[in-house]
Parts: sequence; structure tokens; C-alpha cells
Amino acid sequence: MRKPLVAVLFALVLSGAGAAPAVAAPAPHAVPASHPAPARVSASAVTAGAEAAPTLQAVSLAGTVALSNCSGSVIRFPNSADSAPALVLSNGHCLETGFPDPGEVIVGQSSSRTFSLLNSAGTKVATLRASKVAYSTMTDTDITIYQLTSTYTTIKNSYGISALTVQDTHPVAGTAITVASGYWKRLYNCSIDGFAYRLKEGDWTWKDSVRYTSACNTIGGTSGSPVVDQSTGKVVAVNNTGNEDGGRCTVNNPCEVDANGTVTVRQGINYAEETYQIPACFTTGNQLNLSASGCVLPKP
Repeated sequence: MRKPLVAVLFALVLSGAGAAPAVAAPAPHAVPASHPAPARVSASAVTAGAEAAPTLQAVSLAGTVALSNCSGSVIRFPNSADSAPALVLSNGHCLETGFPDPGEVIVGQSSSRTFSLLNSAGTKVATLRASKVAYSTMTDTDITIYQLTSTYTTIKNSYGISALTVQDTHPVAGTAITVASGYWKRLYNCSIDGFAYRLKEGDWTWKDSVRYTSACNTIGGTSGSPVVDQSTGKVVAVNNTGNEDGGRCTVNNPCEVDANGTVTVRQGINYAEETYQIPACFTTGNQLNLSASGCVLPKP
């Protein structure tokens, strides 16, 4: 989880960057630097075989939202109908009622939370409102999904903004990505460095987390940002944490744990939680069905 925003803002003021928070770049949550830094995906490796390489596209802030304390995005699934209530994706630790406990899953909780909808330039074009928390947990993953009072058609026709589509297949190492923060109105570009079998932070453990290359030096307030595949424009993960101080498996200092129980700490490296499992859990009309075929999200 990111440190409280007030701490980030205080740090920015001390560094003389308070007038331009959107370009601040302190790193988030971290773990001990007792292990070597993760291997980077070199430019030559990414560009090798250029003829077969995907065409990358510029990712914008269109469809992202700013919450009171976090970032998020208006999302849809491959089979979502335009007439369905729209959804907003953020982190479980961004839930307005506080962090869900380990093992806790929240479904159908009343909410009237508001979100500032942004266009491609990061300008607020509307205020969207939730009708409920469709799903929230910090167990195995770190997500909150809000159902809105508006449909996709209403948002598109009224504000010219389309929802971001969530990819329903596992992301791939080496993929060029953009972390799009609605809170800071800032884009972070890097690549998927690899995956953590388990990512442990304090009392919480997440499975198969995305690890970024070091260029995505996300900060407090970027929690909940969509992680967008630059070749498809689809959401492949949701930004949630990073190792700030080199601590070992503590809050703001997550550690990686492999299948053999070996712990690795990567100070200054940041992470996201995969989202490809989510579409199978939402059926007709964007209704949550945790018993649907292929749905593996934790249940209450």
C-alpha cells in the first residue's frame, strides 16, 4: 500500500516540489535491499525481432478517475453491454470504510462515493457516483470494484469517454505498460519485469503479482491506477504497492516469497495485482456472480 497522501505531500513540500505534485517521483512501499535488483528487460530484448513486435500506442488518462485518496478507472469486460451499469476499479486498500481484513471479502456494500472522471488531457469532465461496492478484498489480490449509477452509454454520450477494457488473459513478462494515475494526472511508462509467486505486506498476501521494471517509480496516490498494455490498450493489472524503505514484508515494504518459501526484497521496486481473473466473475448486466464458471476470486 502507498504511504498516506499527507505524508507524500509533506515530503514534496520539503523537497521544494509542492507546487508541482503531478511530477513528483518518490518511490512507494519497499522491501530490504539485501538481494540483487531484479533483471531489467533491455531495450534490445524488447525490440529484437522488430518485424514481429507489437505496435505500441500512446496511453492517455481518458477513462481514469481520481478518488479522494487514490486512483482508479472506469472499466468494462469483453462481454459487457453498453446498457449495463458502469464499473470503477481501484484497490481494496482504497475502500472508503478502511482496509479489508485478511480473509475478508465485501460484496454489495452500499456506497455513494464520487469519482472525478478525466479526459485524455487529465481534465475533469464529470463527477460519477457509486451505487454500491460490488466487490472488495485484500486477500489474494487487492481490488475494489464499484458499480456506478451511470451506464457506459450515458458516460460515452454525455462526456465522450469510453471505459477501459479488462484483458481476460494472463499478462506477459516484457510487455510495455503504462500506469495511469488519475489522482496525480500522471503516466508512468515501463515494462512488466516478471511476477511474484506471492507478495507479502504486513498481514496481507497477494498471489502472482506483477513486478515492474524500475522506470515505474509510482508514489502515494497512484494506488488503484490501471496498468495498461501499450500494444492493446487493455487493462492487465491494478497498481497497488512498492517497497519504500528496504523493509522485509512490512507495511509499505512488501517482499516476494517464491514457491519454496525463499524471501526476496527489492527496495524501490513497485507492483500491481493482475486483473484477468475478474471478467469471469461478472455476468449479464455486469452483475457479480462468484459461483460463475471460471470465477476464482475469493468468496465471502
